[in-house]
Amino acid sequence: MPPARLSRTLLAGLIAAATTSAFAAQAAAPDVSKRQPEIEKAVSEISAKRIEAYIRKLVSFGTRHTMSDTSSDTRGIGAARRWIKSELERCGAGTRMQVTYDSYVDQGGPRISRPTEVVNVVATLPGTQPESKDRMYVVSGHYDSRVTDVMNDTADAPGANDDASGTAAVMEMACVMARHNFDATLVFMTVAGEEQGLLGAKHFADQAKKNGWNIAGMYDNDIIGSSHADDGRKDDGQVRLFAQGVPPGKEMSEALRTLVTTGGENDSITRQLARHTKEQGERYVKGFKVNVIYRTDRYLRGGDHSPFLANGYAAVRFTEPNENFDHQHQDLRTENGKVYGDLPEFDDFNYIAKVTKVNVAGLASLALAPAAPQKVGARTDKLENDTTLVWEANQEPDLAGYRIVWRETTAPFWQGAKYVGNVTEASVKLSKDNYFFGVQAVDKDGNVSPATYPVPKR
Repeated sequence: MPPARLSRTLLAGLIAAATTSAFAAQAAAPDVSKRQPEIEKAVSEISAKRIEAYIRKLVSFGTRHTMSDTSSDTRGIGAARRWIKSELERCGAGTRMQVTYDSYVDQGGPRISRPTEVVNVVATLPGTQPESKDRMYVVSGHYDSRVTDVMNDTADAPGANDDASGTAAVMEMACVMARHNFDATLVFMTVAGEEQGLLGAKHFADQAKKNGWNIAGMYDNDIIGSSHADDGRKDDGQVRLFAQGVPPGKEMSEALRTLVTTGGENDSITRQLARHTKEQGERYVKGFKVNVIYRTDRYLRGGDHSPFLANGYAAVRFTEPNENFDHQHQDLRTENGKVYGDLPEFDDFNYIAKVTKVNVAGLASLALAPAAPQKVGARTDKLENDTTLVWEANQEPDLAGYRIVWRETTAPFWQGAKYVGNVTEASVKLSKDNYFFGVQAVDKDGNVSPATYPVPKR
């Protein structure tokens, strides 16, 4: 056989083999669009009736002001936190969930008039996969409450929406999810001191940073109780999810400078967490919209996710679509036939259950999926219209491979994806001039991590 002919034959064979391998790899790609049975079951177990019972019990303590009574068994923040702890211990009995107090003494400040113990109630569900158990996802609600005067620690402050709604959601998540297994660790936290300056959350986030904890994502649930606006409109079909882009600061770190230089202002780790949460939440809670808001929080306001953001963690906040300020931070009263105050009759327990289900879907999908790929880079060592991405290999034993995702520069959410197999480098025939890219890790069951934005790599 002439050498030229042999060469063509071999080339044809190599092309055929490569094509076959590519098709085989594509065929072997896990189904990332299917609904995972474990997640579906956990979501279905969320109960609006239990959430209502939790909220009414929290309201029954009269006030949960951070400086309120701690000795009574029936009134004040001390009774409230002891009940929260005992309830989490009761519903977690026989599971791996561990319930503890996390506390410190605040010496005082603008909203604390005397040394006060600030106590978080923390329920931890350890991950079952050795390679993933150090990766943590935190979800919180604050159980303290207030009236018009933030220093008034004796008046009745029911706090049914702000934030018994978030506290009840976290308790319900903990009680349901404790009976399921997840690769990564879940931390269910009810915090105090939010109304006095985000004190409990700041203490926890600062300790996490100091101790080097791997918090891969944080959800804050604050004011998720009402589906009615102040003008009477009802909207029980969506929740706002606030997600920070470029963090504010006097100085810009090298990593942040690279993000901005490459146009990635909309690709912070928090925005990636929000994209993932929206996708998973809407997949498992049909007909319900997760409305991502490109702000850290409501206009010039803040919540318990803020200290996590300040410590460099990805953190987002869930809040109802339309706040009614007649039932928030108000002294209890009736004026001209109008009732003011944060009372349970203004909560929509079925709505809270929907938001809780979105949380469960997001947390479960995060804790079952591999970690987001690390050291993701876009090759820039030669001029080309294709885009080549590289990354560091994940260590999870159930890893199947990776996906490259992309979207146009004006699009908020991913528009395309390509499964590239268990490799650490791959190319797509799209220009990095015109698209934003990310890399996701995929396990054999089709659980997908949030995307990681690539930095330039020569």
